[in-house]
Amino acid sequence: MKLPKQVQFVLEKLEKNGFQAYIVGGCVRDTLRNVEPQDWDITTNAKPEETIKIFPNNFYNNNFGTVTVLSTPKEKGIEITPFRTEEKYTDKRHPDKIKWAKTIEQDLSRRDFTVNAMAMGLNSKIIDPFKGQKDLEKEIIRAVGKPEERFSEDALRLMRAIRFAITLGPNKAWKIEEKTKKAIQKKAKLLNFISKERIRDELMKIIMSERGAEGIEELRRVGLLKYIIPELEQGFGVGQNKHHIYQIYQHNVLSLKYACQKGFSKYVRMSALLHDIGKPKTKQGDGLNSTFYNHEILGAKMTKEILQRLRLAKKDIEKIVTLVRYHLFYYNVGEVGEASVRKLIREAGKENINELLELRMCDRIGSGVPKAEPYKLRHLRYVMEKVSQDPISVKMLKIKGNDIIKILKISPGPKIGNILNILLSSVLDDPKKNKKQDLEKEVKKLNKLEEKDFEKLVKQAKQEIKKIETKRDQMTKKKYWVT
Repeated sequence: MKLPKQVQFVLEKLEKNGFQAYIVGGCVRDTLRNVEPQDWDITTNAKPEETIKIFPNNFYNNNFGTVTVLSTPKEKGIEITPFRTEEKYTDKRHPDKIKWAKTIEQDLSRRDFTVNAMAMGLNSKIIDPFKGQKDLEKEIIRAVGKPEERFSEDALRLMRAIRFAITLGPNKAWKIEEKTKKAIQKKAKLLNFISKERIRDELMKIIMSERGAEGIEELRRVGLLKYIIPELEQGFGVGQNKHHIYQIYQHNVLSLKYACQKGFSKYVRMSALLHDIGKPKTKQGDGLNSTFYNHEILGAKMTKEILQRLRLAKKDIEKIVTLVRYHLFYYNVGEVGEASVRKLIREAGKENINELLELRMCDRIGSGVPKAEPYKLRHLRYVMEKVSQDPISVKMLKIKGNDIIKILKISPGPKIGNILNILLSSVLDDPKKNKKQDLEKEVKKLNKLEEKDFEKLVKQAKQEIKKIETKRDQMTKKKYWVT
């Protein structure tokens, strides 16, 4: 893959000034995978002050010697970091002390995984002291050097190992090398040292991937999930009733799997994973007839606590909690009326309805049924759109009954409504006529008509309005394939 001009420019300029310079880390890994890197990182034996002299247009304000070079205001900055080594990680995330290293090999030895510990210069030669290319070919995640040391240095690497394994492969998850996996299991508790914001970011990257459900299960298998969402693990091994063929935890993960396959939003994915989080605590009885009364209410409360703990944005929390709270809505064609549907829309929020229906689809597939959207769910979509549409009403007119009373100087009565219906029929046929001045003129004309001619127009108007209402309803039904 050809290097971007900006990256090539930085490498060339550093070399012209007598320094070594390489692209490093994830951008080398992705380049070798023929995937366009999201970020380009450069490492050099130039010290920060030397880099700043070479690139005056820069940003430098950190403890790691990283200089961000800004070629133009519109282009994304390129980060240039000196070769460095790191000593002791008291907080299990950041080094207590860093030193400038003399060689690129020393710098690569501090990195997390072999596939991220490669460097490449302008001559395209790969510097690969830890055989990252072989692991790349075999699709293996392996810690650099001693795995336990790498995870003790930065405990977030525990989750990053899972995330890379889940997201790097286009067709299947990568394998985590055995010693690396054992070290994750042994050091899992160190995740307690990591800020909830960092954990949240890694978790969301896993959930938003195509194999998000596999990621959650892998987190559980290596012992990390209990330090992230312990409530989710409480459903592991807990059976359900005759309506479900899977245990609670399996059902939640399978619901997420469908959400990932369909490319649903983060709100649907997270609510699919958590929608039955309240079931273990509300379970009554055992076997096919066990119950989980009000699990959606408790689940919404637990979901809020989980998401607040993970420091999600307030608006995201509110939406996901709403989806969990109302995921158990009941609907049967001919049994649940429009008033009940209006109530659901009012309580759940019109803006959440589409995702609520998507969550129901995830819930269904996660329960083992073959069809995500049966007829009754399509029919509910139809009813929801029907009751959400603006009614065809005289309220749409730019003239009101009181205006007609003033114009004609008459008392309130049936004639007012009949005039409004005639005007509405005319406006529905040609919306351009819905102007107050034009409608006032039309009112005066209608008032001059003979009674029989006026009554004829009233009848025609009502028929036309009914015809338009019926046609709109038929189009809505056709949209959702319902009768």
